[in-house]
Amino acid sequence: MGTNILPMDVLSPGANLEAYIQSVNSIPMLSKDEEVELANRLFHDEELDAARQLVLGHLRFVVYVARSYSGYGLSQADLIQEGNVGLMKAVKRFNPEYGVRLVSFAVHWIKAEMHEYILKNWRIVKVATTKAQRKLFFNLRSSKQRLGWMNDAEVNHIASELGVEPAQVRQMEGRLSSRDEAFDAGPEDDEFAVRPAQYVTRDDDNPADIVESNINSERERAQLREAFVRLDDRAQEIVRRRWLTDNKSTLHELAAEFSISAERVRQLEQNALKKLRKEIAA
Repeated sequence: MGTNILPMDVLSPGANLEAYIQSVNSIPMLSKDEEVELANRLFHDEELDAARQLVLGHLRFVVYVARSYSGYGLSQADLIQEGNVGLMKAVKRFNPEYGVRLVSFAVHWIKAEMHEYILKNWRIVKVATTKAQRKLFFNLRSSKQRLGWMNDAEVNHIASELGVEPAQVRQMEGRLSSRDEAFDAGPEDDEFAVRPAQYVTRDDDNPADIVESNINSERERAQLREAFVRLDDRAQEIVRRRWLTDNKSTLHELAAEFSISAERVRQLEQNALKKLRKEIAA
């Protein structure tokens, strides 16, 4: 699914941010039933119009998430644009059989794109170059209780919570050295913000963890390889063509190749994925 399914002025706020925000907030939100119908049309039939409607229906949520990162001194328009990229990636990968709302799945992709942009562009001197520093970078900003420099008790508390040395907390605080902003949207955002209560949250929704979880452990990769070779040849080919190549095959293409229905291909794919998950979880 490429960006050509949506006009560029929807994906990129451009110079007039407020006009963009008003525009995306005028797009009706999707009901649960509408979302399920569209997700099924995209997942089973690869219908691009369904993808377009799913993206449009969640653009206002990207704006809401972007506002929670206003304290980094970066362009809101750029953050929104990066978040829209994450939203499209999430829509492309969303499986309606997960049994959750799209926003619960998409929030991780949206934030991950924003985090990468922040880490690459925040200040001329890179503030976080290792995984430990990235974790400290995001958590420190949300852990500070007040403006100004922290006292020793606050430094020691945060160091204990994050499992780092107090000196590392002081060093990162010095690198940040800018005013804090409320992580959540404030009263002034009520006109445009999507209320968090409207969305399902997850206990592991931690910005630092999202950045760090891009690559699975070597043990999990080894388990996956072993489980994959135990699949029959047809199942291996379907999983490989649907998940492991850049130019992924559609259900209908594989159906024609194997002389079976597209629904049967989908069933074989899902059964194979369930077997892989079971092997990895064992």
